[in-house]
Amino acid sequence: MFLKSLHEGAILVADSHCAPWRTPFVDFLSAIENGKIQTTQLILMGDNFDLLFGSITQTLELNREVIALLNRLSNTIEIIYLEGNHDFRLVTIFPNVIIVSLENQPFIMACCGEKIAFLHGDIHVPTGYKIYTSLIRNKTVLGCLNHINDWFGGFIINALSESMQRKNHCKKIDSFETIAHRFVGEKWITQCDRVVEGHYHQNQSFDFNEYHYVNLGAFACNERYYSVKFVQEQISLHEMMFSKEPS
Repeated sequence: MFLKSLHEGAILVADSHCAPWRTPFVDFLSAIENGKIQTTQLILMGDNFDLLFGSITQTLELNREVIALLNRLSNTIEIIYLEGNHDFRLVTIFPNVIIVSLENQPFIMACCGEKIAFLHGDIHVPTGYKIYTSLIRNKTVLGCLNHINDWFGGFIINALSESMQRKNHCKKIDSFETIAHRFVGEKWITQCDRVVEGHYHQNQSFDFNEYHYVNLGAFACNERYYSVKFVQEQISLHEMMFSKEPS
């Protein structure tokens, strides 16, 4: 876990699922670069790429433009990137970005007398899924997959790409409050006032006795993002909608 200051005006973006076939996130980052959207701190909550695996060469090629854009932005603003289940092993890709791997989540930030836990959403999950996430992040496994993918003309990444293009990012989860309440009993939760996570795309919040919970909506669903405001010395996440202005 970490402890870092959360800025007023910080921007949170979750689950952009950026890909050559889904580019609004590129336009959004460009709007930050050209000053149309202003912030000093950008927090990427994971799955900001559909497929970006640090050891898989084809995914780097697919996202070359966006990688370069994020690296330019990281020279002028603070970027915190929580790795998700679609984007991981990113340290060498983004040298000036604060990369928070799965094992270092939640990422704890302080503001207005509160401590807020940020995470993508891959912790405290069923055992089977936990084994899966460990395997896909393993350097040796990824190295083997990279060779196989290259030998067979990119069939692994091509198949995943086709699957991701069919995914519904706006699907609602029944009884989501149960998932939101799953952190009760975790040691770190006693140190935190709020939990903010992505992954589930639900855009819902709940007040529990132990903590306030926020699940962010997916940028990939309707280009929704969030701006941190201080209202009467309290933190507020203001929901914003990005719209590219016509050229």
